[in-house]
Amino acid sequence: MSDSFSSINPQSAAPKPAKPQVHYDQNFKVTSEYRESLPDMQNADSANIHGANVPIMQVGINNFRLPLSFLTGDQRQITLETSVTGTVSLAADAKGINMSRIMRVFYDFKDRVFDLELLEEILLRYKQEIGSSRARLKLNFNYPILKPSLRSNLEGWQYYQVAFEGFLDDLNRFRKVIHFDFVYSSACPCSSELSEHAREARNIYGIPHSQRSKARVSLEVRQGELISLEEVQQLCLAALKTETQVMVKREDEQAFAEMNGAFVKFVEDAARLLYEQFDADRRIRDFQIACAHLESLHSHDAVAVINKGREGGFDADFSHFKDLVC
Repeated sequence: MSDSFSSINPQSAAPKPAKPQVHYDQNFKVTSEYRESLPDMQNADSANIHGANVPIMQVGINNFRLPLSFLTGDQRQITLETSVTGTVSLAADAKGINMSRIMRVFYDFKDRVFDLELLEEILLRYKQEIGSSRARLKLNFNYPILKPSLRSNLEGWQYYQVAFEGFLDDLNRFRKVIHFDFVYSSACPCSSELSEHAREARNIYGIPHSQRSKARVSLEVRQGELISLEEVQQLCLAALKTETQVMVKREDEQAFAEMNGAFVKFVEDAARLLYEQFDADRRIRDFQIACAHLESLHSHDAVAVINKGREGGFDADFSHFKDLVC
């Protein structure tokens, strides 16, 4: 029996490819011809799709950060570190999007002063350059407002978690939303009454429980109307009164205790008080309010969600209560 390998001619075997160089060439220059030769899998045809060939509602980049300029309520320009999320829709038969365009298009606007209206301009560029039917953009940042103490004439910077969000649909209808987080103290009305009962009935001293709490107000501004973040903060303060303090001396702490006694509130009260304030402002087309009281009595939190009730608007479908932990 002949050797099965004897018929193979060593001279006819395919040559082994050269081993790639393990080296970074810092002097290599990319030419236009070389760039054109680079493979682009995002633009591959539908035969290269893995899984079901269906549309994707949102695809893009989350949490790319850069310093952006904003205007304060008194028209001063400030620069804030901003986290950006940009997404677009992807049609069936399309393999993917060029992710870097989400960031590159946004960077074309990096030197502008940002407001809600500028989001529409960026979203139109997204649709045009990426070829999507819908686009969405969200800017998260911490906004400083200088706040006075209650009685000691001191002042300090309070920071508010804010997001500007813009949506552009298939018909280029633009929707703009402000999300504003307001942190406050909530003293329990039930605990307050029970403490008073112990004092009056049994001469026993008790302290009503209170806790740090947060409301997230999401509001849609009417077309052609403006509302500053300082004005949003003032609406929250007018509703809830007991905002947490920055600079505190003994007289301020006493004042805060008195204020909590004057404005006790359940989470249901907080939601309704905020509703009353925002519903009365004609600049606000629609809104939704989510509140969380981080209970000091219980091992769980008390939560409430309320919305204006406009058809096709916010639907009170809020479940991100962990975002309200403060």
